[in-house]
Amino acid sequence: MAYMVMATGFCLILIGLYGALSNRNLMRMIVAFTVADTGVNLVIVAVGYMSGRTAPILDAAVPVAEAAARIIDPVPQALVLTAIVIGVGVTALMLAYVYKLYEAKRTLDIGKFTELKW
Repeated sequence: MAYMVMATGFCLILIGLYGALSNRNLMRMIVAFTVADTGVNLVIVAVGYMSGRTAPILDAAVPVAEAAARIIDPVPQALVLTAIVIGVGVTALMLAYVYKLYEAKRTLDIGKFTELKW
């Protein structure tokens, strides 16, 4: 199960990178970066998965003496939750920049923005 999720994550990363490198439209590039970000999150979750383990909640179901052998590490899940929040913020910032660029130039083609070229 974890290998399938990891393979799907790597495929999403590759699709996102291809989309970001092959498109000249800024909106498509943002969508491609978001797809790659989702792939990274899937890979992190797949790396942290351990079959046969339970949630890291110490109660009557998991005694403290057996906790190290029976619970799963919550750090990858916490990292993914943090990465999701950061990814949404970065995507919103990219969309705001693209909106302002479109207002200024009336185009989304990255080749038309030549002011900073050498």
